[in-house]
Amino acid sequence: MNKERDLKNLKSSYKLGFSVPEDYVFKSKKGLDEKVVEEISAIKSEPLWMRDLRLKSYQTFRQKQMPGWGGDLSQINFNEIYYYLKPTKTEAKSWEDLPKGIRETYNKIGVPAAEKKYLAGVKGQYESEVIYGSLLKSLEEKGVVFLGMDEGLKRYPDLVKEYFGTVIPPADNKFAALNSSVWSGGSFIYVPKNVKISLPLQAYFRINAANMGQFERTLIIADEGSFVSYIEGCSAPVYSTDSLHSAVVEIIVKRGARVRYTTIQNWSTNVYNLVTKRAKVFGDGVMEWVDYNGGSRLTMKYPSVYLVEPGAHGEILSLAFAGSGQHQDTGGKAIHAAPNTTSQIISKSVSLNGGRTSYRGLLQIYPGAKGSKSKVVCDALILDPQSRSDTYPTMRIDESQVQVEHEATVSKIGEDQLFYLMSRGIPEAQAGSLIVSGFVEPIVKQLPLEYAVELNRLIELQMEGSVG
Repeated sequence: MNKERDLKNLKSSYKLGFSVPEDYVFKSKKGLDEKVVEEISAIKSEPLWMRDLRLKSYQTFRQKQMPGWGGDLSQINFNEIYYYLKPTKTEAKSWEDLPKGIRETYNKIGVPAAEKKYLAGVKGQYESEVIYGSLLKSLEEKGVVFLGMDEGLKRYPDLVKEYFGTVIPPADNKFAALNSSVWSGGSFIYVPKNVKISLPLQAYFRINAANMGQFERTLIIADEGSFVSYIEGCSAPVYSTDSLHSAVVEIIVKRGARVRYTTIQNWSTNVYNLVTKRAKVFGDGVMEWVDYNGGSRLTMKYPSVYLVEPGAHGEILSLAFAGSGQHQDTGGKAIHAAPNTTSQIISKSVSLNGGRTSYRGLLQIYPGAKGSKSKVVCDALILDPQSRSDTYPTMRIDESQVQVEHEATVSKIGEDQLFYLMSRGIPEAQAGSLIVSGFVEPIVKQLPLEYAVELNRLIELQMEGSVG
């Protein structure tokens, strides 16, 4: 009875926790075996090399052990998950072409409004498939490619084959192997040489069904001298059973190119969010990860930059917010494999109502990477005695002629801060929210205005009742 009450309360407090009745073209059986993998590949009419890669990845997944570090993964039951669910026959090019239930879902989320305002292109993924897509005609004329990953494989098979799995090989970890075997949907982006996209591209990922696994695969190739900004949002309804989201994101930043990848995640607290994100950055290229992790039961995500040629630069801005029953195990990795490369990792976390945050980071400088510079900043804010924050920094410095900085702080909202604001007529709860907003401001200011407003609203919702 208590569980039913808690579930009802969670649904009422989580604004994206609604669901619509299931109405799908195809739904695989529960559990995973070779037949399911072959079925996914056959339905998508994939080339033989992709089917073989999937099957080999499935064997790797079976052989790999679960991570013995990070959050508690013991409750994941791989036999109780639906690994592929096809919501529509084809990808829609207009809102009117979408089935009514899916259209209503995206209207509630606000994707149409976001598209009309200022986006260069939108992809909407529902369950396992990209079901809606658009791109400004002016970008198409410049040779920009923005497709669902499945369509990208069909239309640009040689380009996909050249880069797929080169940044994150299937054997990298158990969940990368799982994704490589059952991946579906995600974004495929190619930006030609010297093309700079001033408006952001957006993808939105939505889980609707219970016991659903979502395994999107995103591949971004920014050719020399190009620029692209990509924003993704994530949500799921609230069920009494757990869902699994295990994505893989590979980014190639060629010489002089720049990519900014922004994530605003707001999964419900029954989702395991286990994601591998990595970028390979070439000479004078710039990679920026801006990552907000809220919601989910457990998140394990560490955006990474591999700086492989001189002048490459990487930045990771990570913000985690953990409430009751949540564990955000997040951070970042910077690998310096060439001279005169630079990186910066800034991680901020807030834990409240018994939530737990963990910073897990790796800075590695290889022998010969002379002149490399890196700065790591890790700040945690704990709002009550029941909450927890941990830090697991790792630094492997194998070159003496480098400059490395590391700083970390753990703090709580001070009574003097609250008193100062309250003495000026600000209620205690609002004063606490203002202090938290100031703490996370370095991350929020990196977002486009509409997303900054949305993120502040999410933080306000999580802060309700946490102070006073």
